[in-house]
Amino acid sequence: MDVYEELVRLRRLGQKCALATIVQVRGSIPSYESAKLLVREDGSMIGTIGGGCVEGEVWNVAREVIASEKPRHLTFNLGQDAAYDNGLICGGQLDVFVEPVLPVPHAFIFGAGHISKGLSKAATLAGFATVVVDNRENFANRDRFPEASEVHAAEYEEVFPKLGINETSYVVIVTRGHRDDMRVLKLAIATEARYIAMIGSKRKVLNVIRELEKEGIARAAFERVHAPMGLDIGAVSPEEIAIAVAAEMIAVRRNAASNWRSLSMSVFTGESTRAVLAQ
Repeated sequence: MDVYEELVRLRRLGQKCALATIVQVRGSIPSYESAKLLVREDGSMIGTIGGGCVEGEVWNVAREVIASEKPRHLTFNLGQDAAYDNGLICGGQLDVFVEPVLPVPHAFIFGAGHISKGLSKAATLAGFATVVVDNRENFANRDRFPEASEVHAAEYEEVFPKLGINETSYVVIVTRGHRDDMRVLKLAIATEARYIAMIGSKRKVLNVIRELEKEGIARAAFERVHAPMGLDIGAVSPEEIAIAVAAEMIAVRRNAASNWRSLSMSVFTGESTRAVLAQ
């Protein structure tokens, strides 16, 4: 199997991986410059950079790179460590660059109203592939969302299982009403989506949580939901709200936790919120 073909396949499946490449060689090594090793999320590999202890160390780092989504640069001196006396000691040095390969993040927008129009455009500009879902054909259509990767006009429960939402997905719930929001949130929290956000005031969000709790869903399941959604930038208009949500999605994508956590208006943070939840 070709490394590049597998890399593309994994991205299409929405799976992360790490690509290790020998970027510089000095002296004699048991491989060659530009040799590549692809490590999947499950630890399986394709390709090689020479085998032995070097490859084992690179494999370990690749797993860390997949988790952190941050690249690493490694240098190995094959004549320096007795650990390489299994045949890899060639007296040379090599540099290996290990980079995360991430799938294009998908933003699944449930509801096709005014905020969704702006959010689909902003998210697309920011590098997200947007998927819009609404149960109204006159709202969920290509005329309103020409930039979207997909547009679905169908009931949420019908479409949801077909979307392939996983840990690289972003879910935004902006349907036309309280009941529809609750329907989608119930489905979303059962996934491993990286980001789940729902529109509404704190009071509305709490009411939705209480209703779902009556159906047997534990309150802890809602702790990762961003609601009210978006960074607190004083947004008022639908377009401003869309920008605030897109900004929060970017912060999550780039692991800018110190920024988005401090600005988020999540009802699940702080002792005062817990007190409200306990009411």
